[in-house]
Amino acid sequence: MKKAILATKVGMTQVFDENGDLIPVTVLLAGPCAVTQIKTVENDGYDAVQVAFTDKVEKAVTKDANGKKSVAHRHGVNKPEKGHFDKAGVSAKRYVKEFRFENCADYSLAQEIKADIFAAGDKVDVTATSKGKGFQGAVKRLGQHRGPMAHGSKFHRHQGSNGSCSTPSRVFKGKGMPGHMGSVKVTTQNLEVVRVDADQNLILVKGAVPGPKKSLVTIKETTKR
Repeated sequence: MKKAILATKVGMTQVFDENGDLIPVTVLLAGPCAVTQIKTVENDGYDAVQVAFTDKVEKAVTKDANGKKSVAHRHGVNKPEKGHFDKAGVSAKRYVKEFRFENCADYSLAQEIKADIFAAGDKVDVTATSKGKGFQGAVKRLGQHRGPMAHGSKFHRHQGSNGSCSTPSRVFKGKGMPGHMGSVKVTTQNLEVVRVDADQNLILVKGAVPGPKKSLVTIKETTKR
């Protein structure tokens, strides 16, 4: 892997190409990401570049009912994090992630990685946490068949039989059941970069990207060719 960046999802829109064809795209606010650590085989056992994204306040000051101020570190940066960012020479960031680049030696501390590392026509893999749907039934969660929708039916969106007959008289492991849906790590592969706005750090990717708006997204060059 040679190129990767962290981004947040802005939303979906549509653009037109040079032929006048409409293309649905997802707008991603990519970077700038700051290099906070460079790992080597000698020190860490592997080569990697650690990058950070999105500024974060060092101390979040809150007020109680009496108007007394207090510092809530869970909203800010604790001492180990602050020391790590100070050593790298960058401001406090909210998201930190490692990438195993093939050219790790070419990076330096506090270096910025911007959206212009990608260009129109590039193929990328986009990873994000999908939208959480809560507890859902088997029809919505797994696409299983429903029963008749007539008035006399008492079997509309129920799952149906879960087991076999008298043999083996049990439900097999892995049987699809109602349960928690969404809020899992999802990677959409081989998406095309339609447009890159380097001035505003925007990357327009063809098609849909997992996750809600403002969620963290990882963009990497595709593993499929």
